[in-house]
Amino acid sequence: MGKGGGCMPSKNRTPLGTPDHDGPAPVSDRSISIVGENPRIETSAPIQDGVIQQETTKKLRIFIVFYSMYGHIEGLAKRMKKGVDGIEGVEGILYRAPEILAPEVLEQMKVPSKGDEIPVISVDKLVEADGFLFGFPTRYGSMAAQMKAFFDSTGNLWSEQKLAGIPAGFFVSTGTQGGGQETTAWTAITQLAHHGMIYVPIGYTFGAGMFKMDSIRGGSPYGAGVFSGDGTRPPNESELALAEHQGKYMAMIVKRFAHS
Repeated sequence: MGKGGGCMPSKNRTPLGTPDHDGPAPVSDRSISIVGENPRIETSAPIQDGVIQQETTKKLRIFIVFYSMYGHIEGLAKRMKKGVDGIEGVEGILYRAPEILAPEVLEQMKVPSKGDEIPVISVDKLVEADGFLFGFPTRYGSMAAQMKAFFDSTGNLWSEQKLAGIPAGFFVSTGTQGGGQETTAWTAITQLAHHGMIYVPIGYTFGAGMFKMDSIRGGSPYGAGVFSGDGTRPPNESELALAEHQGKYMAMIVKRFAHS
């Protein structure tokens, strides 16, 4: 794929994350505290008659919406939520995309059952988000049919462009190193384009962690990723760390949009 070079950052703007030579670049919360009209922005405690009233905190919400058949994407999603929650004033909320395969088919495929800890999202719920991180496994270099079916069901939101302007990113899993870590995200961008959502890749903001070649690691400038192999290989710490970084990075982007 190319050398990964990019444009030089503006001298007047501090980048969210920059590469270094010793390790991953830290993503820190550089946002200023603003009391605005967005009901999900963290607000200051009001003072009335010289008495500080009870503080009301309403956070920006990033919906981490994923489909995970064997648990690999779910592992990234949970670590990604940790990254989002690490940024003040932002919270990550996990949701599953609906399953479309019959139970007997899933049983034949030896798909583990899913608990009730993470709810299945409805299409109408999407309008409540300030940002999205969509995760899905690949099927021949593009997103799994379950996630595509979910996007296909958002026609009413598309017709009114209710998701336009909302930042969104992707994370993926593939069975092999050449199985679509980049093309799966690449081809999914069409879903965001039709909704008018703003695609947010991570680029090389993870720093030196994006360039290491000493171990197998999923992920790309398009987003975090995991190699599942035959389905038995769990995400390693490098893949999970990249997912956590993406969560932090997206949280910072969402805060910038909210405060602009």
